[in-house]
Amino acid sequence: MGILAAVFVGLAALVHVYIFVLESLRWRHPATWKVFGLSSQQDADTTAPLAYNQGFYNLFLAIGAAIGIVLVFTPAYAAGFALALFSTGSMLAAALVLLSTGRSRLRSASIQGTFPLLGVIFLLITLVTR
Repeated sequence: MGILAAVFVGLAALVHVYIFVLESLRWRHPATWKVFGLSSQQDADTTAPLAYNQGFYNLFLAIGAAIGIVLVFTPAYAAGFALALFSTGSMLAAALVLLSTGRSRLRSASIQGTFPLLGVIFLLITLVTR
């Protein structure tokens, strides 16, 4: 189960790095702002500072998850487990918050939250069976 947990936590980290790239580096590109439901370049320019900041939150969660997974396979298992669980739990909570803004966000929340959910589940199974 530990390997499955590592895989899903790692995939969650990769998705959140991708979200960082979209929000913090590519926000003003039409292909990106259309993904986020913006209708004009002006809207993208207006919201760019918020997206930039939000993107870094996603990056920091991804870094935490990645470091956690690395540490799980070292003598610092407990610290790695806690960091991986905290990071993926935060990703999952953020996806639920996104979903709470309306049913139209179901697809985005699913993309953002599926791998973290599976990571959390397999981390907890690993904890119980260890």
